[in-house]
Amino acid sequence: MTSANFQQNKKFIHRLNIIGCALIFFNHTAQALTIENWQTEKGSRVYFVQTNELPITDIQVVFDAGSARDEQQFGLAALTANVLDTGTKTWNAEEIAQRFESVGANFNVHTTADNTTVSLRTLSDKLLFDKAVDTMHMILSNPRFAKTDFQREKKRTLAALKQREESPSELASMLLHKTIYQEHPYGHPSMGFLNTVEKLTENDCRLFYEKYYTASNAIIVIIGNLSKMQAEETATNLTDGLIKGEKPQPLPNVPTLMHADEKHLEFPSSQTHVLMGYTGINRKDPDYFSLYVGNHILGGGSLVSKLFDEIREKRGLAYSASSAFMPMLMQGIFVASLQTRNDQTKQAIDIMRKTITDFVENGVNESELNTVKNNIIGSFPMRFDTNKELANYVAMIGFYEMPLDYLDTFQQKIQNVSASDIKDAFKRHLAIDKFQTITVGKTQ
Repeated sequence: MTSANFQQNKKFIHRLNIIGCALIFFNHTAQALTIENWQTEKGSRVYFVQTNELPITDIQVVFDAGSARDEQQFGLAALTANVLDTGTKTWNAEEIAQRFESVGANFNVHTTADNTTVSLRTLSDKLLFDKAVDTMHMILSNPRFAKTDFQREKKRTLAALKQREESPSELASMLLHKTIYQEHPYGHPSMGFLNTVEKLTENDCRLFYEKYYTASNAIIVIIGNLSKMQAEETATNLTDGLIKGEKPQPLPNVPTLMHADEKHLEFPSSQTHVLMGYTGINRKDPDYFSLYVGNHILGGGSLVSKLFDEIREKRGLAYSASSAFMPMLMQGIFVASLQTRNDQTKQAIDIMRKTITDFVENGVNESELNTVKNNIIGSFPMRFDTNKELANYVAMIGFYEMPLDYLDTFQQKIQNVSASDIKDAFKRHLAIDKFQTITVGKTQ
């Protein structure tokens, strides 16, 4: 395909994305979302949503191959993902890039603590689609892990890790996770550390790939302008070169925090980064909706939250203050955060702790509850008003084995949350006397 045709394809996709947002938004809100689900002969679970508004297809192949599977080789999962598309037994990195560019397709690999996602966005026209999917298939089934490619990606990772040492927010986050999770697989950052990544070899990546990039350890998400038959063929073709393999063993339970702790990391900055955290919930926790709605009032609702009001609006101690539950396969964390002048750190921490304590003890009133419910329900459909965003949600549903009607019932479940539900859930899940407090900044 010529360069001119490639540019036309890219512009075409861009225009379709802009025009199609309104169409997809209307379609998803006007009728129930149908997620079809089946399993391939090799054991991969497939989730398919047919959307006919745009001639675009988004595909995600999600493996239980996140950094929680690093064992003691911290950074291995992320580095394996980075090397994955640098070459196959047929094409080198430049040839792979050219194949995707020639059909205007976008390809990406991303690793979190829980999983690694290999994603593709392509036009649904058969010739363009087939070439893009064939390229994705070769990357998945025949990665090369050549030494030169590996060394280049390893060098980039080491440079990023050195740069991370200059970020107080990153340092604070790492220290909080280590404090809460201790030796649990969630306790280290996905990128690893300088001393662990330096020891990794291309053979380590190859072995990690062979263990975790298997058909039985994969879910496939297909969202787009395809028939179910085409989706079935695509799912089968994508995993054709993968060994069946086995699912990995479940992750261990998250350790229970027995007492509060405060840790400070000295850093030459004019502001101190403050994180206050505790063990949170997993994706299937029955209290999820009560905690989700309640946290919007506590610290997740940006400019209208209690933390923002008490810390920023009333006292001017920080530019912003927020809180969040981060549900994962096992227990994620609850974290409240702010940045403040070094000399105001103690005061800001005291107000943050008091605000959370008061919220847990007193709960919410009906007026603020109704307001936040309306905000969440009204904005929810816009979170998946494109194929790509919808694919992310369906991938979450598939990987965490959520109900297929999760998106259809979300708004009603939000509406069903009561003030007593919130108060009860927060009291059971947050033990203020066991919170972990992290500060990174310059001691005054």
